[in-house]
Formats: sequence, C-alpha cells, structure tokens
Amino acid sequence: MINTVILGYVTFGYFAAFLAYLCMMVMDRHILGRVATVVTLATLGTHTFAIILRWVESYQLGIGHAPMSNLYESLIFFAWTIVLLYMLIEWRTRNRSIGAFATPLAFLAMAYASYSPNISERIQPLVPALKSNWLIAHVITCFFGYAAFGIAFGLSIMYLLKHRQPAEGKSTFLRLIPRPHLLDELNYQMILIGFLLLTLGIITGSVWAHSAWGSYWSWDPKETWSLITWLVYAALLHSRLIRGWHGKRIAVLSIIGFACVLFTYFGVNYLAGLHSYAKA
Repeated sequence: MINTVILGYVTFGYFAAFLAYLCMMVMDRHILGRVATVVTLATLGTHTFAIILRWVESYQLGIGHAPMSNLYESLIFFAWTIVLLYMLIEWRTRNRSIGAFATPLAFLAMAYASYSPNISERIQPLVPALKSNWLIAHVITCFFGYAAFGIAFGLSIMYLLKHRQPAEGKSTFLRLIPRPHLLDELNYQMILIGFLLLTLGIITGSVWAHSAWGSYWSWDPKETWSLITWLVYAALLHSRLIRGWHGKRIAVLSIIGFACVLFTYFGVNYLAGLHSYAKA
C-alpha cells in the first residue's frame, strides 16, 4: 500500500528534522534551526496526507474506518499528534530548541510502527468492539493527551539539564535551552492540557465500553493503568497548585508520569484483557 511507503519516508523525515535541531544546538547555527522547522513542517504535511490516504484506501477496500484501530495506526497517529503539538509550541514560543527533544519521540514512534516485525501494516477490518462512533472521539482525546505528556517529558529533561549546569559553565547546547522558569511553566501547561484530555479520553472510553461490553468499567489492565496514569498526573497537579511544588520536583514527577503513559500504551498490550486486540 502506497500509504505505508510514504509513512516509511516520514520516519526518515522526522529523523532528519531531529538531526537539524540537534546540530543547531551544538553548532549554534540559527540557519539550521530554520531548516529543521521547514523539514518538520514538510514532513508533518506528508504525514497528514498519508493518514488521509490510508483512510481513503480503507474505503476502497470495503472496510471504511478511521486509521486509528490497531497498534500500527495508533503509533502513526501518536507521532502526528506529537509533531502537531510541538509545532504549535514552536510558533508560540519562537524557540526551536524544544524540537531536539520532541522530534525524537515522533521518530521513535514512526520507526517502531514502520520497521518492527511484530506490527502489521495492513488495513484490517474492525473487530466488533471497535465498530462505534466513539472510536474517533476516544482515540483523539487520549492521544492528544499522550502527546501533551510526551512534550512535557521532553521539557522535563530540558529543565533537569538546564538546572544542574552552572551558569558560567554552560555549553552552547544548554545556552539555547529556554530559561528554567519558562520550561517549568510550559511543562505545567502541557501537563494540564494532557490531564484534561486524558480525563475526556477515560470518560469517552467508559461510555464506549458500556455500549460495547455492557459495563462502564471492568478493571481491564488498560483501564487500570489509565487510572494509575491519571492519578499520577492528578497528584502532580495537586502538588503544584496546593503545595506549591515547582521545578525539579515537577520535572521528576512528569518523567514518572510519562513512564506510566508508555506502560499504559505498550505494556498492557501484552497482558490478557479486553484491549488485547491492540497487538493486532
């Protein structure tokens, strides 16, 4: 299928963007930053076209569903949401250094989707539980939430790198990273957005589960770990808003939260449960 070929090239496009952002920071060449932005935008546009093409091809095969139904399709959508969200942040902050920490997440997601022998790239018919109008709403809210948490993870790494380096000893790489205060504020904003979207994702998933399986909550491994992830970020927001935590503590909690996101997304696929079809 032509869409999978295009998505394979998209993988290398994000890798090229990452290298350009990295070289910009190491060499302090702003022209490389502009090149990185252009490459990222061009790759994002190609990525969008490939997703739409895959959607059209599903109708041509007589299957006809949004490309969000299996692990391959969720990975390419996850990468798309990360890059889209990052480009909005770059446009808002006018700072390109975050790209060196955001684009690798998209590249790794795309590489795993495109080149893992355990993931099928075929367009497959929906299993009965996925034949619902709730599919798009649930997937969009969850994965934009995951993307926001992924960006927060990158910002947390940046904060820890910037925070531990003495001002007089900062390398070119670290000097281009925004001030710790700005990183901390962006981190909080991304976590808040991700938390709200994850909450909507859990709600839409519960309604969907009731229509598909007759129960709003079944303590399936995916549901359980979604709740654990929600509680971790709820504790983080509580600590910031009520206890006044900032900086390093929030960054560390954000990294722990994203580890929970990754296990919720990948780890539970290998546990028996109602969501085990995600391995297909």
